[in-house]
Amino acid sequence: MLPDRTGHFGPFGGTFVPETVMAALAELEQAYAAARRDAAFRRELGGLLRDYAGRPTPLYHAKRLSRALGRNLRVYLKREDLLHTGAHKINNTLGQGLLAVRMGKRRLIAETGAGQHGVATATVAALFGLACEVFMGEEDMRRQALNVVRMRLLGARVTPVASGTRTLKDACNEAIRNWVTTVRTSHYCIGSVVGPHPYPMLVRDFQSVIGREARRQILAAEGRLPTVLLACVGGGSNAIGLFHPFRDDRRVRFIGVEAGGSSLAPGRHAATLLKGRIGVLHGSRSLLLQDRFGQVLPTASISAGLDYPGVGPEHAYYQLTGRARYAAVSDAQALRGAQRLARTEGILPALEPAHAIAYLKRLAPRLRRGAVVIVGLSGRGDKDVQTLADHLGADGAHPRHV
Repeated sequence: MLPDRTGHFGPFGGTFVPETVMAALAELEQAYAAARRDAAFRRELGGLLRDYAGRPTPLYHAKRLSRALGRNLRVYLKREDLLHTGAHKINNTLGQGLLAVRMGKRRLIAETGAGQHGVATATVAALFGLACEVFMGEEDMRRQALNVVRMRLLGARVTPVASGTRTLKDACNEAIRNWVTTVRTSHYCIGSVVGPHPYPMLVRDFQSVIGREARRQILAAEGRLPTVLLACVGGGSNAIGLFHPFRDDRRVRFIGVEAGGSSLAPGRHAATLLKGRIGVLHGSRSLLLQDRFGQVLPTASISAGLDYPGVGPEHAYYQLTGRARYAAVSDAQALRGAQRLARTEGILPALEPAHAIAYLKRLAPRLRRGAVVIVGLSGRGDKDVQTLADHLGADGAHPRHV
């Protein structure tokens, strides 16, 4: 099973980091390998996921949304938005928090864009009695102000990042710089399936609880596997978490939906898999948005959690091998997707999974009648209410220019 022993998914992945943190990565890889074999670790993590985070999450048959799409489609939502802290991120931070405690680390470092990973990291730090510092771009702090307050209430230090585009990429840069100088006492809790080995593997494994549950639940509900698994992709952890347990079921199609921004012109989107080229970013070789000189391009998305110029190496490998395909949805379409789910099902999604909801309208005519689609609803929309109000109007009824 990929990755190989050097952390590669085909040509993607690997370890491209300063020598200073190589020992910490080796320590983490060894601690994770030991934890996977340890029944006590698995029981503790399973108990926390159940009793603290609120797993299993429901697989909800969205009947009114299904009828609106037509063709007798059966759309199910994997409700990660119902987890403690409001998104799938807690699955990963609980696992990494336990590993940090096992390694004797006293401090967690994290980067965050939409703020959900930052909140989840701060939550776990409070739970385990660890110090916590979260790096966040100033632009993301502005548009995700509610999550900044939540992190601070949980006891985390939120450090603004003013460099570059002041978004997720720049927060990652600052988190890595801090880790280099505090590596003996700090664990860097990466929030997605990006970064140097073993992070893409261990984050995938911690998030695979999503797909394992969904597999059992859809078999119970429908007596068959789904036709399509559909999820938004920024770094890609919620999508890989849904996809991975179905990887050998070749009849199950994987579709990831990226942030198309205002257009697919350079600097106006974050559609890395569609428009990226191979390069190295934040310790890993994958696809990234860069110019012909190898300089990372700015990104743009209404969704802070998808506003990232790279993508997890396993997603790049899935695209290379044809196991998954990827599409882009614009800001305006994502807003309409959020509005549609709210109006048909009474569920307000985060703007990240709203991209996947919006793509259903494009996907539906291409599917056979009666197809079953599972959508990863990775987070709830509380954090995006102000953005939705700014663009749709306070009553959510009158779209404004995006």
